[in-house]
Amino acid sequence: MKKPGPKPRILVVEDEALAAADIQVRLRSLGYDIAGLADTADEAIRLAKAIKPDLVLMDLMLRSEKPATEAAHHIRAQLRLPVIFLSASLGVQMVARALDADAFSHLRKPFEEALLKTQIDLALYQHRMEREREELIGKLQLALAEVKTLASLLPICAWCKNVRQDQNYWRSVEQYVRSRSSAHFTQCICPSCEEKFRQDLRHPGAWSDVSLPPG
Repeated sequence: MKKPGPKPRILVVEDEALAAADIQVRLRSLGYDIAGLADTADEAIRLAKAIKPDLVLMDLMLRSEKPATEAAHHIRAQLRLPVIFLSASLGVQMVARALDADAFSHLRKPFEEALLKTQIDLALYQHRMEREREELIGKLQLALAEVKTLASLLPICAWCKNVRQDQNYWRSVEQYVRSRSSAHFTQCICPSCEEKFRQDLRHPGAWSDVSLPPG
């Protein structure tokens, strides 16, 4: 049986003590862990940097010097963490502020637990897909860099045609290319070599340094 993974860790940002306590109880009942609790925008940024939660659940109307939208924008831009806003209003201005801060979604208080769980799980899934895409892009960029290096500089022996790798280790050019790409080699004889080989058969010794490729 596959073991369940770690519970998602959520940073709660709420400046009303009773509301903060209620949110934490609900999140735990839904299967999440509380990574931390902040009551100001600056504290939210500091904790997000320090504890690296999986998601930030933030009150849009924090009573602090710095607005919640500024904290959310910083957390999204600098830490690449998903943010979900909570507020008592879903007016046009509130939704616009949430969108400007690049929040994943905006839920109205009091919220339904089923809807909150759906939004959190969707945000975590999108965040995971973003990370996997970034990792894939990074791997592709490394592979492309290796291909470019292979195309621009290939240390090959002029006599036996083996290629030098790291630690002065030599291997055949076929093995070298195969280890760095999906290319596979098939054995054949080009028309020029075939003609020379036929001449050698007709005149032994005329091309004594040529041998057929293996296979």
